[in-house]
Amino acid sequence: MPPAPGTLLLVPNTLDLGAEAGDLQEVLPLGVLRRAAALQHWVAEDARSARALLKRIDAVVPLAQPLQATNIVELPRPRKGSRESVPAAAWSALLQPALDGHDLGLLSEAGLPAVADPGSALVAAAHAAGVPVQPLAGASALLLALAASGLNGQSFAFVGYLPQDAAARTARLRELEALSRRLQQTQLFIETPYRNPALLAALLATLAPGTRLSVSCGLTLPGGWTRSDTVAGWRTRARELPDRVPAVFGLLG
Repeated sequence: MPPAPGTLLLVPNTLDLGAEAGDLQEVLPLGVLRRAAALQHWVAEDARSARALLKRIDAVVPLAQPLQATNIVELPRPRKGSRESVPAAAWSALLQPALDGHDLGLLSEAGLPAVADPGSALVAAAHAAGVPVQPLAGASALLLALAASGLNGQSFAFVGYLPQDAAARTARLRELEALSRRLQQTQLFIETPYRNPALLAALLATLAPGTRLSVSCGLTLPGGWTRSDTVAGWRTRARELPDRVPAVFGLLG
C-alpha cells in the first residue's frame, strides 16, 4: 500500500532580494521558520538563493539536516524564445518526494510562492495528484502595497509587467486606466527595478490628471515607503524612484 502523500508547503520568502538582508524574524513568523527548518525536500526558482535563505533560517532555528544534505530542485522553465510549455511529466517529477510521503517546500525568490510566480503550475499539479497544499503566512508585496495605497481594496487586479516598447506601454496604460475607471477597480503592476524610473515617467505622461497613482517601494525594508496621490499631484511634487529596489505600482481611474 503506497504511503499517504506528504504536504506541499508554500513557504514565504523575504522581500529583500537584492538588498541588504534584514532580521528574518521581522518578516517571517517563527512558526514558519520552524516548519521550513524541518524540510528535507525543496522546489525553488533558484537553488542558490534558496540555500541563502536556509542559511539565514539555520541561524534562528537549526536545520533538521545539514544544508548540503538538503534536496533543492529548481522549477523547470521553457526554453528562451520557445512557445512550448513545460510538459506535465516535469511537474509530476518535482512532486515525487511528496508522493513518497515527505513534506515538500515550494519557495519563491521573494514573497509568497505561486503569487505572481511560476510556482503556481506546481501547485496545480499537486492538486491534480492529490497532494495536500498548505500556504504558510508571510509578506506579499502586492497585498502590502494595495493595503498601503488607499485605492480600492474591494476590487483589484494584478496585471504583471507592462510592455517595454514605449508605444505599446502607452496603449496598455490607457487600456488599464479606462478599465479601472469603468469598473472602479485598482490595477496593480510591477517592473524590473532598473526600469522603475522609466515606468513612472510613462505613467505621469500618459494618465489623466485625476487618476490616482500609488507607488510602494522597498516594502518591509528599512526606508521603505508608499506614496499615493493624483497624477496631477505627482507631477507637481515629483519623487525619484531607486533603480535597484523593487516597487509595486497601482492606479485607480
